[in-house]
Amino acid sequence: MSKKNKVEQQPKQEFIFQKKNYTFMFIGIACITLGFILMSGGGSDDPNVFNPEIYNFRRIRLAPTLVLIGLGIEIYAILLNPHKKKV
Repeated sequence: MSKKNKVEQQPKQEFIFQKKNYTFMFIGIACITLGFILMSGGGSDDPNVFNPEIYNFRRIRLAPTLVLIGLGIEIYAILLNPHKKKV
């Protein structure tokens, strides 16, 4: 009998993150991935030829902004507490 009581008294284990946390994490990973995809390319096959496509708006402003937004979403997903109840 004492073995059954010990098993029953153990607290139920819960995961730290819930479905809402993982949803925001996947959105953040998608933003970061899209930012890195937009940053890629623009190189030149010939090293003696300069390609000005390296300095366009997409690679200099848009892609790093998307990466930073994705990192912000990841931080929010980690700090989000789904167990907090509204009063």
